[in-house]
Amino acid sequence: MNNNLTYAHCGDYEIPNLILSETEAKPLGKYGRMRKNYLKEHRPVLWNSMLLSAKLYPHLREIDETANRRLEQLMSELLTSVPAPDKEKQQMAWVQHMNMLKAQAEEIIFAELIYN
Repeated sequence: MNNNLTYAHCGDYEIPNLILSETEAKPLGKYGRMRKNYLKEHRPVLWNSMLLSAKLYPHLREIDETANRRLEQLMSELLTSVPAPDKEKQQMAWVQHMNMLKAQAEEIIFAELIYN
């Protein structure tokens, strides 16, 4: 039991003054925010447990970093298997192709890391 815990009086009740440990000021990226929203909306028990044990933001940062590394890896693999058209001659086709590959890679990332 934590003896350093202080309480605030609220009517007839004493409510503990809970303070989360300091977290790094680094903002979450796209995939960390997506994981956060998923946990909050679809896994509230896990969300609360991780939040109260101060494991949520390290978990979200890890997911974000892993997802970004996985995206780079998948993009290079997809470009190897399905090469893009010449960027100088067919700019719009190249953009379309790269967007398609990114969408495919993100679908894999969502299934593997974000929504499980």
